Amino acid sequence: MGYWDLIRPLSLRMSRSALFQRLAPRVLPPLDRAAYRLSGGRILLGQKLMPSLMLFTVGHRTGLPRRTPLTCVPEPDGSFVVTASNFGRPRHPAWSENLLHSPEVTVGYGGRTIPVTARLLGPDEQDEVLPRVYAVWPVYRDYIERSGRQVRVFRLLPRRSDHAKPRHRHANL
Repeated sequence: MGYWDLIRPLSLRMSRSALFQRLAPRVLPPLDRAAYRLSGGRILLGQKLMPSLMLFTVGHRTGLPRRTPLTCVPEPDGSFVVTASNFGRPRHPAWSENLLHSPEVTVGYGGRTIPVTARLLGPDEQDEVLPRVYAVWPVYRDYIERSGRQVRVFRLLPRRSDHAKPRHRHANL
């Protein structure tokens, strides 16, 4: 049994706590963005516990570039499923609003930059993918229930066949 196999159950337990849900949204994304930037796009803090990507969007109100670390479910077709649970908070996260306004975005995954198009999944599609989301990170079930809203779930589809380009050190940072 490896180190990360021991850490995962503890992380799952902590992720359900009220303290984590108050602190995590303020602490984890800035740490992840810093690790991502310092590693040239190769490292996100949670990637050893769960698949993670960096979502690059543009704020629909500000027009400013945004970087958001997200847990994802990589699919066999090269797409990714992301869940806008917002740590179980009652409001939709800003990144999901940005995707609704401008669905053509970029993700950083596995040291690569991938142009994708975001598609909001309908209820039937969500029913189909949520079991895979829960398998990756079971706490999402709690977050979705706690939020009290219809959580947005997106599929991020690669836009072109050469989607797995190596990251350039300064691109999208």
